[in-house]
This record gives sequence, structure tokens and C-alpha cells, in this order.
Amino acid sequence: MKSCRHTILLLSFLTHVAMAQTNLNDIPADLTVPPTEAIAPAAGKRVRATTPGWEATAVHHTLYLPEDWKPQSTPLPVIVEYAGNGGYANRLGDTSDGSVEGCLLGYGLSAGLGFLWITLPFVESHDGQKRNATKWWGDVAETKRYCLATVRDVCRRFGGDPQRVVLAGFSRGAIACNYLGLHDEEIAQLWCGFFAHSHYEGVFKHPASDESAWPQRLRRLGTRPLFISHELSTQKTAALLAASGVTGDFTFVDLPYPNHSARWVLCDVPARQRAREWLQRVVRAAP
Repeated sequence: MKSCRHTILLLSFLTHVAMAQTNLNDIPADLTVPPTEAIAPAAGKRVRATTPGWEATAVHHTLYLPEDWKPQSTPLPVIVEYAGNGGYANRLGDTSDGSVEGCLLGYGLSAGLGFLWITLPFVESHDGQKRNATKWWGDVAETKRYCLATVRDVCRRFGGDPQRVVLAGFSRGAIACNYLGLHDEEIAQLWCGFFAHSHYEGVFKHPASDESAWPQRLRRLGTRPLFISHELSTQKTAALLAASGVTGDFTFVDLPYPNHSARWVLCDVPARQRAREWLQRVVRAAP
């Protein structure tokens, strides 16, 4: 009996190791993110757009209207997404170019139905011209201003529900859920939930003069749901949040892949189903 128990434990351990070593890029995707087009917004299309007031700049975002979108229909929930840093690549084949076009969380979580999806830029100035920043924060005040104006404009023109806006992000974008999304009271009130994949502020160092103020930002979260996922383990983030003294509606999901990538939301894996269930719970509970 003892030998049998040891065999079961060994098999369990080997299964865990095998799962942890599975390259996410070897798993076939069942979703393909629509290409970004320079056309007028339409159902089932992802388009490049610039919010009024920034037309003379190189700043832009992308907007996806779901396949079931109709003008003057019941307001739909909105996913707002921020990208990871650009210039990233690793030996597993994971890459990130830091662009709004490279985002994919919102499409994978919604499967292209039932949600408006906006991918927003971090804004920086270069040679006197405002443009999208592919690495880190750029001008935080301008980034925040573009975010607020864009979400309000999209909700007004395309039927987004301003009470059901979820902030999502990968890597740099995940850190931004706390750093930018809860930066001050004005922007913090915009969201009904937060979805952070791979990193969270306070765990991962980032170049901002007020980086150490992350606990004050975290306290603005209140009772709103926060989903945190990470390759292999969320233990560091869970420990950090526990030590902060802030209690909240936290969901932690460990992905059984070593990949620093958001590609899992395009694949039929258990973590995606759990993430989708969380998302539906959040928008149903919003006012």
C-alpha cells in the first residue's frame, strides 16, 4: 500500500512538472484576433481610431465592436486593455511589441461577442509630437486624459455601458491596473473590475517616481473584483496583497505554462473558462 501511495505521488509530481513545461505556443488557438483596419467602426470589425482632441497627433487606439453589436441597442459592457512593454522576446517564442494592435486579452475573454473592446495607448512626447509609447508609462497625466476621454466618447457614440467598464492588461498593462487604473480618484471610479495577467504593481519594479505609493493606490480598489493570473504561480502577488492589509474580492489563477504571454485566452484551456466566468460575474454585479 505504501509503494502504491508513493507511485501516485510520483505520478502527480511528474504530471505537474510536465504541465509546467508545456509551451503555450504549442497549444492550438481556437480564436484569431481580427486585424486592425483603417475603416469606419462596424460590427465584427477592429478599427484604428483617434479620439477627438488628438487628431493632430500620432496617438491612436483600437476599437472593436462585437459581432452582435447594433446601433441604439441595449448598452454593452466594455473591456479596456493596456499592452505589455515592447521590445520583448524570450526563448519560448513569446514576444510583445508594446502596441495597441498587439493586444488580445479583450477578444479572448469575450470571444468577440457581447463586449465593446478598446485597446488604449500610453502617451509620450517625442520631438514635440505626441505618440503611443511602446515602453513604460510615457506622460501619465496625458495617458490618463486620453483614457478618460476615449472611454466616455466610445460609450456615448457606440452604446458602451459606463457602469460596466472592466480594465485589463498584460505585463506592463497588468501593472497599470493598479498604477494607472487606481492612480487617483477620478480615474479609479471608471472601472467595475480589474483583470491583470502576469505581474502586479508592488511585486514588479517599474520606473515611476511614485512607485512606492502603490499601497495608497490599492486602497482605492475597494470591493471591486480583481482577477490576477500569472505564469506558473501567483504566490508572490497573493502574499503582497495579504501583507498590504487591503481586503478585497481577489481571484488568483496560476497558469500551468512558463510563458510570459497572454495567448492563453485564445486557446481552449481551463484558465480561460474560469476567466470568462469571472468576467460575466463582474458585469452582472455592476449597477
